[in-house]
Amino acid sequence: MADFEKLSSFYRDKKVLVTGHTGFKGSYLTVILGMMGAKVYGYSLKPDTDPCLFDILYGAGMSSRNETELKIRLDSVRDIVSGIVESHIADIRDFDELQTFYTRVEPDIVLHLAAQPIVREGYRIPRETYEINVMGTVNLLECIRQNPCCSSFLNVTTDKVYLNEEKPDYAYKEEDKLDGFDPYANSKSCSELATHSYAASFLRDAGVSVSTARAGNVIGGGDFSKDRIIPDCVRAAVSGVPITIRNPYSIRPYQHVLEPLFVYLEIAMRQAEDPGVSGWYNVGPDPEGLVTTGRLAEMFACSYGDGVSLEAAEGSEGPHEAGLLKLDNSKIKEVFGWKPVWGIERAVDAITAWTKAWLISNENANEELIRQVIDYVRS
Repeated sequence: MADFEKLSSFYRDKKVLVTGHTGFKGSYLTVILGMMGAKVYGYSLKPDTDPCLFDILYGAGMSSRNETELKIRLDSVRDIVSGIVESHIADIRDFDELQTFYTRVEPDIVLHLAAQPIVREGYRIPRETYEINVMGTVNLLECIRQNPCCSSFLNVTTDKVYLNEEKPDYAYKEEDKLDGFDPYANSKSCSELATHSYAASFLRDAGVSVSTARAGNVIGGGDFSKDRIIPDCVRAAVSGVPITIRNPYSIRPYQHVLEPLFVYLEIAMRQAEDPGVSGWYNVGPDPEGLVTTGRLAEMFACSYGDGVSLEAAEGSEGPHEAGLLKLDNSKIKEVFGWKPVWGIERAVDAITAWTKAWLISNENANEELIRQVIDYVRS
């Protein structure tokens, strides 16, 4: 894994387009790129949670403005976060709007995170999920095809793209069949296939390196999404009620958000320098990072303290969600020399530390987030 200095040297002053920059992972990514001195251009819808990490970082209401230069306003970190984020609030399904923005920016690097990312939401709005996750990706790829100014494109998908047969002793590898079960997972499988087609048909010949990254379940401080276990834990702890667990025995490849984000930056950098490493990669923890949802909630309760308790959900189990999913991360280790940095215990402690800092003030939360990035780099 490249060190922070090498990544910073590469990204400093580069124009980086981040779709989905107002989301959970996107918000973290803008901070990291800002610490590297990149020129960050964000294209995204407004966050759909209240509170949301993006507004905590950049000031309430900032995500509602178009083409606004944003900076984390903390005297204590101003010298650390030197990059500026230009935020453009728009729908990735609007091709004309996206093309106008892309053409004006002419990015050097494109990191595609915009998505409808919730499994249960995919059951509720399947058509919209496909529109965002498939045609949103195609719209961005078409912008690049028509103006291949960038040297590197990374499409962030999910570990759920695979045809998951839930074999107890099997971890999915990159060459396994893509055929996600539910609308969210399947739309991401389609997004992968569209990316592969554009890469083979157009972009490689135009000098654009293309990869996809299939990340496991990402957790971290500042995630307020619905129907996710850690945000549910945070809401329960803050409200002083028991944590309700829907699927306590489901096994997932949980990892702190900083793990895949630094891998994304590594892939985008390395393939810009060497197109031969372009491809598709699993980004997940080692086997010891695989825990049940119930165990993760228990770890959160223990780390948070303050008498937080757990209870099982009652009633319907809801729509189908896989009970078991494992990823084989050997390819990315072999190609990039990567290995997970934070174990699951450290990840959970980081979440509770951020949450308690946020309960004091947004400024405390921002300082804690940046401190965690620095601690991760030093690890």
